[in-house]
Amino acid sequence: MEKIKMTPSEAIVETLLAEGVDHVCGIVGSAFMDMLDLFPTAGIKFIPVRHEQSAAHMEDAYSRVTGRAGVVTGQNGPGITNMVTSVAAANMGHTPLVVISPSAGTPTIGWDGFQECDQMSVFRSVTKAVVRVPHPKRAADCLRTAFRLAYAERGAVLYDIPRDYFYGEIEETILRPSQYRVDKRGCGSLESIEQAAKLLAAAKKPVIVSGRGVVDADALDIVKTIAEHLSAPVAVTYLHNDAFYGNHHLYAGPIGYMGSKAAMKLMAQADVMLAIGTRLSVFGTLPQYDINYFPENAKIIQIDINPKHIARTHPIEIGIIGDAKDASLEILKRLKAMDGNRKPDTLRLEQVAKEKKVWEKEIVEAAMIEGNPINPRRVLLEISRALPDNAIVTTDIGNVASTANSYLKFNQPRKHIAALTFGNTGFAYPAALGAQIGCPDAPVIAIIGDGAWGMSLHEVSTAVEHNLPVLACVFRNMWWGAEAKNQIDFYNNRFIGVDIPTPESFIPAAKALGAQGLRVERPSDIQEAFIECLKNRKPTVLEFLVDGKQLAPPFRKDALALPSRLLAKYSHLDYRNWKDM
Repeated sequence: MEKIKMTPSEAIVETLLAEGVDHVCGIVGSAFMDMLDLFPTAGIKFIPVRHEQSAAHMEDAYSRVTGRAGVVTGQNGPGITNMVTSVAAANMGHTPLVVISPSAGTPTIGWDGFQECDQMSVFRSVTKAVVRVPHPKRAADCLRTAFRLAYAERGAVLYDIPRDYFYGEIEETILRPSQYRVDKRGCGSLESIEQAAKLLAAAKKPVIVSGRGVVDADALDIVKTIAEHLSAPVAVTYLHNDAFYGNHHLYAGPIGYMGSKAAMKLMAQADVMLAIGTRLSVFGTLPQYDINYFPENAKIIQIDINPKHIARTHPIEIGIIGDAKDASLEILKRLKAMDGNRKPDTLRLEQVAKEKKVWEKEIVEAAMIEGNPINPRRVLLEISRALPDNAIVTTDIGNVASTANSYLKFNQPRKHIAALTFGNTGFAYPAALGAQIGCPDAPVIAIIGDGAWGMSLHEVSTAVEHNLPVLACVFRNMWWGAEAKNQIDFYNNRFIGVDIPTPESFIPAAKALGAQGLRVERPSDIQEAFIECLKNRKPTVLEFLVDGKQLAPPFRKDALALPSRLLAKYSHLDYRNWKDM
């Protein structure tokens, strides 16, 4: 292959173009300015944000809704370290992300110069890999490696390049992605697939658990056909409510915190579980509502593309390392060959319908309880009822945002973008901006508590600058609700650090930043205001005044205990000395 002369910056930009990258998020810095100067001519848009943490959250969501790796960059030192939290979140959420990380120039490394930081050490534990450019001639090669690993490992990769390596003259050949990475991994062991099909065919109460891998592989239709063939209810994994069709009669709902009791009760009865595209995380399978729903005696068939996740948290009967779509298709073929005329299990279908009806009644009744001024569940209920089919919803961390897990249903994949296991606040709004970039025609809604809003409201000006018509639904109850609930249940109502003294309203701030804003104080106005704001197609903040006393159960009940105190000065704080116990 013929090599041509170019600069390292040109080789980097041409490699980005070969990967189909059309934009990069970050904040401008001198370290990568030589590369940045090429972007307009190359057709790559640079999208500046107000804080670098937001950039990686945006690209995390962009990747989830498009299937393409996100790309971020920033100034060496503080610009890149500002991304640690959001890169860690994307990495733990299995999102392909490439961080173009300029570092201190080679002539001054080790002198603790201006904005110098050992970024590779900082990011090593929160990425799948760190790739250092050892010489300007390797600029494109190392970037290809970064993309290959991001897709192969399903996570974030740091591409670290000393700032002086953008300059000079090299000879390079720009390769097509198909020349240096392969995305399809096939169906896995055919022997294991045959065993899985036999086990499922003989099951009396099979249950399917559908995870992120099903979404990424575009495998919902195949999972649906398997479920229909087996009359098996489908539960979706924690905060992946778009991993199955919400309007399907076999959809049981999500598991995990504030998930569906219907899904949990049906799952608890399973004799065989088919877990597709999920690592069956510990936190996502903990008991909820005092229901220990994970069927410890069920025979588990686990399909995951990453061998590290097979049987990592729960013992399995059969493990299949493969693509969720390809493996599911092979299982389906064998099920149909074994019993192509299998009739629906009417008793099982009736049971699924009954459990779903009971659960739906419970959450609707809980939402209709009066609040002061509004029950937050009522807002979530009305939003869920008014969501268009093509709407994308991002959810943050916190009491209100987590309760959304009970209410959100989706009839299309790549529509639920949640903060996932890393669990950092301030995710939902920048994620919504990134989702809007990826799907410019879709309505995008962010569900955010006022604590998380305080960490992200500065990005309203980013939405205005780039005309991203995201609707931020801010639940204002003036405290950190999840932690307040912990202090209610475990610390005898001793509130410390949970109050959020805010101005009378966030709306003036939103308008000052150039967005539209509307405040809702009555339950009867919720749906009309929500629909009107969606129609406007402008950056909008919709503020709901909700009751801070109507709180969900503790988020980490498994990790908390009533306090015991041994020193005399703290004895009044010991739960055994509480007068009301």
